[in-house]
Amino acid sequence: MANPNTLAFLDALQDAPVIAAVKSDEDLSRAMTSDCAAIFFLYGTILNIAALVKTAKDGGKMALVHVDLVEGLAGRDIAVDFLAENTQADGVISTRPNLIRRAKELKLISVQRFFLLDSIAYENVLRQSSNADVIDILPGTMPRVLARLSSQLRQPLIASGLLADKQDVISALGAGAIAVSTTSESLWFA
Repeated sequence: MANPNTLAFLDALQDAPVIAAVKSDEDLSRAMTSDCAAIFFLYGTILNIAALVKTAKDGGKMALVHVDLVEGLAGRDIAVDFLAENTQADGVISTRPNLIRRAKELKLISVQRFFLLDSIAYENVLRQSSNADVIDILPGTMPRVLARLSSQLRQPLIASGLLADKQDVISALGAGAIAVSTTSESLWFA
């Protein structure tokens, strides 16, 4: 049976396919005024991540934490346990398969991030993505690659990175991505 949190996330992205990726408190404040249904936290520390996530949740946004980028957390399963027990996070983002597996065990939304640099990285996506609920591909400005991947994977794709304008968003969505995540504030309000 599918994780109800993941289903709610995917449903929210149908109506609002741009995810605000925030790297500062100022970004978070602006994202809270956007129509984005979800926020990807690309910053924080073990001291403030619970409060940051609470801000998003109190504002009606889904909150996913890039566990690899939170200062004070290590790449071990206990980092995901910490987020599950001490924050209201809906899910985690990570490049690490063990953290994705642990997130799924804890019924958190799991978004596995892959950086596509070459054909070896492409093959790694096909081999290592079996546990994630959603796959996040960087850079997100490769519509032909996104189209090929979306036809080969069972999970939905998010395109991230290097998205500069509305046409980049339209191209990624047209290639099979269900959403884009971006730090570009202008795209949060497009």
